[in-house]
Amino acid sequence: MSDGGLPAGTRERLRALPSVEAVLVSEAGRAALQIHPRPRVVEAIRRVLAVLRGRILQGEAASFSSDALGPALVALATPGLRPVLNATGVVLHTNLGRAPLAPEALARVEAVGRGYSNLEVDLESGERGSRFAPLLEPLRALTGAEDAMVVNNCAAATLLVLTALAEGREVVVSRGELVEIGGGFRVPDVMRQSHATLVEVGTTNRTRRADYERALSPATALVAKVHRSNFALVGFTEETTVEELARLCQPRGVPLFVDAGSGLLAPLDLPGAPAEPTMRGHVEAGADLVAFSGDKLLGGPQAGIVVGRAFWVSRLRAHPLARALRVDKLTVAALEVTLRMVQEGRGDEIPARALALASEPVLRARADVLRQRLADGGVEVRVVHVEGQVGGGTLPLARPRSWACVVDGDAEALATRLRTGEPSVLGRIEEGRLVLDVRCIDDPDVARLAEAVVAARASLPGA
Repeated sequence: MSDGGLPAGTRERLRALPSVEAVLVSEAGRAALQIHPRPRVVEAIRRVLAVLRGRILQGEAASFSSDALGPALVALATPGLRPVLNATGVVLHTNLGRAPLAPEALARVEAVGRGYSNLEVDLESGERGSRFAPLLEPLRALTGAEDAMVVNNCAAATLLVLTALAEGREVVVSRGELVEIGGGFRVPDVMRQSHATLVEVGTTNRTRRADYERALSPATALVAKVHRSNFALVGFTEETTVEELARLCQPRGVPLFVDAGSGLLAPLDLPGAPAEPTMRGHVEAGADLVAFSGDKLLGGPQAGIVVGRAFWVSRLRAHPLARALRVDKLTVAALEVTLRMVQEGRGDEIPARALALASEPVLRARADVLRQRLADGGVEVRVVHVEGQVGGGTLPLARPRSWACVVDGDAEALATRLRTGEPSVLGRIEEGRLVLDVRCIDDPDVARLAEAVVAARASLPGA
């Protein structure tokens, strides 16, 4: 044994590894430096050597090979955040970035991001302006609200409302609406961060107006209603409507806050889905403040939009937390275009809505094209009728019908190859089979998807 406690053979193999500088001046290193910047090549060498050291310490006989440098350089040159082909059938897939932006929104983002903009300058007066100014008119027109503001997501909007209006006081909320949102974050936890005191009323399945009425006191700062957008409560149920709560709150001067989540501005008719309230519906029913997401059913960028009565919105805008949670110029640019499209009656052109509303004949034809391209590449699949999801914590009962290609074989291995390939492809595995739903695959991407599947299938052992 060596003084360091390592076997002599292990120590010798570690010493045999070249230094970073030695690899840099080798033929492989010099060739890499002709293509890649020096810092990238140095980091690639370090990573290769680190892997080799780990293998040697595990007792393996490993040595440096210049062949390992190429894959390490490719990995370093590949962006961490990159496009994927969504063959899961989930339109608002949270893990895949939710709503894809409309081409017009992307063009505005590029134009604004390329240089300077009038983000907080009123071009008419030359004075400092509000970054929300481009959004106010369409939000007022679409929701009927007096005022609006935007923060970075709907959880942030909820946190801001509770902190600005209820810190140190009581917030009344139904037990049936204390939901968990994505990533394990729970509405009660978000509420507690505001240092408000939760007053839970009713039961999980039934909460009546009288339950709220008994809970109201001089310590009540706010009544909150949380829309159960990511699950459905069915059976022996009862809940108090926004209109009923408004009639209860308004005479007492207690603001009513609705966390509407999904952000539906125009009705969306999907199989299995009950009628979803629109944001205008909440405002007209008497809600003082309504918060909703920009990247769900609205189909825009990630944002938390708050609309409502001017008095209460002004309280939010004046709170110090508003600056910490505000959105940047690119979000404002994309959101303005998205809102304008809805305002102009072109909401169904927004990708998220267009994908959700795609007709079965169109999807069947797309699946048939994919099947034929796969067959031409030597991969036989079956076209099947499937049900998908809108996703993103919206319309939990909706089951939009679609068509998909089912690939037999080792589904897990093929799914891994597709995820890690170029382009990256994500499908879903059902009953041990890989299902490639075409709902979220644009027609121009069908060929790319087919090529990716053929290449991934060919790379599997025994193919």
